[in-house]
Amino acid sequence: MPSESVHIRPALALRAVESFLLRGGQQTARRNAWAAVVEDRRRARDRREAQHEMDALVSAARGSALND
Repeated sequence: MPSESVHIRPALALRAVESFLLRGGQQTARRNAWAAVVEDRRRARDRREAQHEMDALVSAARGSALND
């Protein structure tokens, strides 16, 4: 009989280890810190996208002004 591989999602495994090793407040603090990191990354990505859009608009406006 072939052996069945068990797939454990890394986040789920990490959460299980975290709950075993850490208690109450420390676990909450780490979870909150990670949520803040994720949110900071999202805001940074949004800023990069907005900057890219602004650069494209400025470039298009300069090109349009040269053709007038």
